[in-house]
Amino acid sequence: MAGYDYVIVGGGSAGCVLANRLSADNDVLLLEAGKPDEEREMSIPIAHVDLLGTEHDWDFRTTPQAGLDGRRVTLAQGRTLGGSSSINAQMYFRGHQADFEEWAAVTDDDGWGPESVAEQYDRLEDAESPHLSTGGLQHLRAVDDPHPVASSLVEAAAASGLDRAESVARDADGVGYCDVIQKDGERYSAADAYLKPALGRESLTVETGAHVRRLRFDGDGDRVTGVLYVQDGVTRTAEAAEEVVVSAGAINSPRLLLLSGIGPADHLREHDIEVRAGLPVGEGLQDHALVYTNYRATTQTYDDAETLWNVAKYLLLKRGPLTSNGSEAVGYWRSREGLDAPDLQFMFAPATIEGGDLAEYDWSGFTIGVGLVAPESRGRVRLRSADPNDEPLVDPGYLTAEADVEALVRGVEKAQEIAAAEPLADVYDGRNFPVKTDEASIREHVRDHTASYYHLAGSCRMGAGEDAVVDPGCRVRGVEGLRVVDASVLPTIPRANTYGPTMMLAERAADLLSGGA
Repeated sequence: MAGYDYVIVGGGSAGCVLANRLSADNDVLLLEAGKPDEEREMSIPIAHVDLLGTEHDWDFRTTPQAGLDGRRVTLAQGRTLGGSSSINAQMYFRGHQADFEEWAAVTDDDGWGPESVAEQYDRLEDAESPHLSTGGLQHLRAVDDPHPVASSLVEAAAASGLDRAESVARDADGVGYCDVIQKDGERYSAADAYLKPALGRESLTVETGAHVRRLRFDGDGDRVTGVLYVQDGVTRTAEAAEEVVVSAGAINSPRLLLLSGIGPADHLREHDIEVRAGLPVGEGLQDHALVYTNYRATTQTYDDAETLWNVAKYLLLKRGPLTSNGSEAVGYWRSREGLDAPDLQFMFAPATIEGGDLAEYDWSGFTIGVGLVAPESRGRVRLRSADPNDEPLVDPGYLTAEADVEALVRGVEKAQEIAAAEPLADVYDGRNFPVKTDEASIREHVRDHTASYYHLAGSCRMGAGEDAVVDPGCRVRGVEGLRVVDASVLPTIPRANTYGPTMMLAERAADLLSGGA
């Protein structure tokens, strides 16, 4: 049995931030179930599509989705140091001001309103673009050499009525080019930015291949004192003198709490698990639903990016298509009048993408992904059994709210309008796949092709009321010595890719932990 001040469960985005900040003055153990982030594809920006479904991805599947005619959907979640930041498309956003106004409302504005979170973003960013901050640990690069088709996508979106954004990364509104977590032509994950600079500290211990099975309690009390985990077939325990921090993500964090007896009492008793704290763990799961629409182009796009010439250009100069994250620009749009903030995000990619991977067409094209960033649908995470080896039951509840279907239908219609607008019309040959132009066919396409944007959140929701799992300090209600710090505690899913908000959350949580709050 080993003892530390803090034990962090999960070496993903939030876990890397916490490991860096807390180990400056404390003995910290970081436990990661996956392997180290040593795959070459992790550093090559456009190669992220080759990492999906590998051993570095939890590769979860949903339960059959009623809103998708019973289809099951793949859920990519990083399983390595850096977590999803080591396998994702590297897009960075802060979120819309309306997001943090909503957070303030449910947390009694206890440090989670727009002004407070802006201070944390200022702390974490080290951006090349002038509209974000500098001096932090997370290096950010603006897409400054976009593919000509990406540029045409931006111009066509503006011609179709989307406002030109000064910075989509900062405001999550309008249309413009992305900021990405890259440095010197390579991915710059949370592990690169936060964990690796701290690895030389004697106060930080990092264990990979460490599968945490349950939390340890102080006898029959309500204080968490450590964790039990399995590594190399050996069961080990680690004690935390101060706190255990669970940062395992929106699926694995509620899974661990449930296995440890923290969750809905009826569900725990169903699996003969002793109830330590009756809380709505796993409820309120949210995700950004994403529908891909593909368009055939009259020019070459990134569908042939991995040519010998482009590989050589990347290896020698760190330039060329392999430095692209693939999705170089986005546009935010309101699907109906009267909305104070966007409910849709268009993901513009100069390549054909389907289901998160490059589509296997015999032609070159571009993609407009229609992402629902303010979903009304909610789902849940549940245990399949009390066996930690069994995958959990993950039900995001995609399109169970009819308003979500309507928004996506309007979004697909708008995507087709953008594709036909100048100057994009000059490179679009008029054929698309598999979308039709009549509303009935579009509605069918939405049901048949909605996928995950891999932005799962809200399954251990933060709030000031008794309907929350954690309080505004990320402390698990009714349990001592335990916090959850990752996307699972986001009060509502932000209108942005969740990496930036999760990193901001972890920075603030590190402050709270260091200050004893």
